Amino acid sequence: MQEFWDVLIIGAGPAGGIAAFDCAKKGLSVLLVEQRKFPRWKVCGCCFNNQAQGILNSLKLDQLVIDCEGTPLQSLRLGLQGRLATVDLPGGFVLSRERFDQALINAAVNAGAVAKFQTKAKVEAAQPGCRNVLLKDQCTGTVNHVKAGVVLVAAGLSHHCLSKTDSGKTKIQKHSRHGAGCIADDKDNHYPEGIIHMAIGRRGYVGLVRREDGLLNIAGAFDRNALAHPQGAAGATQEVLKQAGFPVPTTFNPRTRWQLTPALSRRSQVLAGERFLMMGDAAGYVEPFTGEGMAWALTAGAAVSPFVEEGLQNWSVDLESRWEQTLQVQIGRRQRICRSLSILLRQPLPTKALFEIVRRSPTISAKIVSSLNEVKLPNLKGEQCL
Repeated sequence: MQEFWDVLIIGAGPAGGIAAFDCAKKGLSVLLVEQRKFPRWKVCGCCFNNQAQGILNSLKLDQLVIDCEGTPLQSLRLGLQGRLATVDLPGGFVLSRERFDQALINAAVNAGAVAKFQTKAKVEAAQPGCRNVLLKDQCTGTVNHVKAGVVLVAAGLSHHCLSKTDSGKTKIQKHSRHGAGCIADDKDNHYPEGIIHMAIGRRGYVGLVRREDGLLNIAGAFDRNALAHPQGAAGATQEVLKQAGFPVPTTFNPRTRWQLTPALSRRSQVLAGERFLMMGDAAGYVEPFTGEGMAWALTAGAAVSPFVEEGLQNWSVDLESRWEQTLQVQIGRRQRICRSLSILLRQPLPTKALFEIVRRSPTISAKIVSSLNEVKLPNLKGEQCL
């Protein structure tokens, strides 16, 4: 392995994958490191809204979704206390994370990036013009020391690749919900394709969407005590579905392999430091809706290459400040909307009132959905955002 890379990216999810693609297309030497084996499934994250599509289109990656047989989305179906409301969605598609993430990495590799899987990365001391990074192959135990002009940290909600001095503290919101999900087979076709089905319960909510392979992606956000159900996440999910009036798939098995997440609503107090930038879930996250989580990750990944190019020439505190501001402008507003919705969904009376408004007033519901689907592309020059 070569010793020096222009940019080393930790985490091969959407943020890391699209950053690797963009940086490689611009002629930079890129090493993409991922600790897990690919392809792999992730809780939720298989819905892409207009913002996500706009980012892919801006980098000429719109064909990627078509080639992977992504399924178009038409509507959002809400369930609360046995009542239903349907909201039209302005575009969007469904594509499993196994296919999407792998296809994005393949595009990055074809553009010139190098990808290493099942490899842990630890960011070490900074030197003039570079940052030291320790890489450990989890299969062989082999250790390599490399240098990178810029390190991009896109390692997920609870990463441990930075020292405590560099990363600072992660602020977890009080009463933050936890994510849980699985893949199921809905042979009775209770949940037709092209629709996001969202069941709202007293201690959480569950989203169900049919993937391009016909399987049902089930993912929810639950109060921590809800996951203490005797049947764990499966029991908590069934409880929410029944409260909302949604059918439980007949093939739904409590022994199905479930994946859980740490607390969802969190924010890193440090978003940039000496020759490293945070992005994706590692920079901060809230409970998302209608594909917003994927949109945040792709937006950050698409915005970072100008900062990398500038940093390779001259790293500065001003660059770090502008990156923090870019995340705030491009993603902060969208996260605030989702945070407000998640807070509202914890309060029964306001939730019921909003549900009735959405059910009876298509105009108001269209405005709410439109605010979450506004396309805003990042500044491709890395200049100060206004």
